[in-house]
Amino acid sequence: MPDRETTTVLIVEDEPDLREILRYNLEREGFKVIESEDGEAGLALLRKHLPKIVLLDIMLPGMDGVEICRSIKYDPQTRSIPVIMVTARGDESDIVLGLGVGADDYIIKPFSPRELVARIKAVLRRAMVRHESSADERIVRDRLVIDPPRHELRVDGKKIDLTPTEFRLISVLASRPGRVFTRDQLITRVLGDEVVVTERNVDVHVRSVRKKLGEARELVETIRGIGYRFREDAEEE
Repeated sequence: MPDRETTTVLIVEDEPDLREILRYNLEREGFKVIESEDGEAGLALLRKHLPKIVLLDIMLPGMDGVEICRSIKYDPQTRSIPVIMVTARGDESDIVLGLGVGADDYIIKPFSPRELVARIKAVLRRAMVRHESSADERIVRDRLVIDPPRHELRVDGKKIDLTPTEFRLISVLASRPGRVFTRDQLITRVLGDEVVVTERNVDVHVRSVRKKLGEARELVETIRGIGYRFREDAEEE
């Protein structure tokens, strides 16, 4: 993980008492904290300071957390910044929605400051491993070209916009055509084993990727009762 003295955390939370608690505990751990009480101002701070990680409430005045996360993950300048949703909304549908727009983790109120710090460190470790990974060579499979350094997927030369989670998912599958990955394996490889999610989250991400692939969706195959694989006979170039 980066040196915590240089690690800036952006808190976007409209509850002053909770912001104060979060700031106190994070600063005690050596993080630098910037904060906002509403969505639009938080997004402006993000673009100005480019923090290492964002703690984002869902229920915010103005832009809500889902809109903000979607904006972060579709902007090439900010899409690599990890986002942890911090919210009282703990229904599975809310978690699926948050992960679906690109959130890297989801923590439900109330939580202990110790748990939050541990989750932040885990997400930052995963982000650093992805950044430093030597697996930066392009993956060319059939009609798909996956370019990790550019965080780009192209189908028949057309760029496809993916969330970071969706990009990691298709990269993992395409890197080993023919190999069947269980949902548990994909959770570990794509989301990280520190994240508490259900297997249904993986299905949601796969459906989203297939939709975006269009006519190339058949390259991602479902293995009933087990998981998913990238089609084995996809031509490698």
